[in-house]
Amino acid sequence: MTDHKIPLAGVIGSPIAHSRSPLLHGHWLKRYELPGHYIPMDVPAAKLAETLRLLPQIGFVGVNITIPHKERVMEIADVVSDRATLIGAANTLTFRDDGSIYADNTDGYGFIENLRQGAPDWQAASGPAVVLGAGGASRAVIASLLDAGVPKLYLSNRTRTRAEALREDFGQRVHVVDWVRAGNVLEDAATVVNTSSLGMVGKPELRVPLDGLRPGTLVTDIVYTPLETRLLRIGRELGCTCVDGLGMLLHQAVPGFERWFGKRPVVDADARAAVL
Repeated sequence: MTDHKIPLAGVIGSPIAHSRSPLLHGHWLKRYELPGHYIPMDVPAAKLAETLRLLPQIGFVGVNITIPHKERVMEIADVVSDRATLIGAANTLTFRDDGSIYADNTDGYGFIENLRQGAPDWQAASGPAVVLGAGGASRAVIASLLDAGVPKLYLSNRTRTRAEALREDFGQRVHVVDWVRAGNVLEDAATVVNTSSLGMVGKPELRVPLDGLRPGTLVTDIVYTPLETRLLRIGRELGCTCVDGLGMLLHQAVPGFERWFGKRPVVDADARAAVL
């Protein structure tokens, strides 16, 4: 009799109770009638390395990694993908048959796929992009926009030095703009992205003046609580094409699910509903 193990996966962070990933992966496992489980795990930094080494031994095929461990896992992994190296963080780990850990970053992939699904006519090359915020999520967004072909990228952050550091990493197409002047570059933009936590439930509002937004500009926010942030609401009123941030969460989960459970899942209205 062959020993068929049920594949296990999950998400590791601290805190983790707020994560919606278990709802999404659980929905897909049920929908495709696949054996497997996906669970949230609150793991403190001091226990991260030993936990990751133990999981493959007890049937885990991989895990998602969220705040605050996305940088730290890069040092623990045995193999790191080029895009995770470029972004400086990993969100998707796959445990190989020999127990080694492969680290990847699918945030940029999820970001671009969300734009392509939400705004099928969007072309990265059609004009400059404006990116607000220079935190961890910003790196994945910048890398994916440059890769998709934006000709020029204006980056603005409340602390200018953080934006300068990203320009050093990403090169000539990135131009740093003072936070107080961020509103001035919006009228040139074909794509506008908020990667900061501003506008999120419990955080301060995004106060950048938005009257420079033009009809047809693609506006997106990686914040998805609330689903319609002030940026998206004003963008919609000004005739912009608006894409909310929930799709990024859904699309970034696709490559991991496919690797772990052997089926490429579809991001559709049912998947959105499962997470909401």
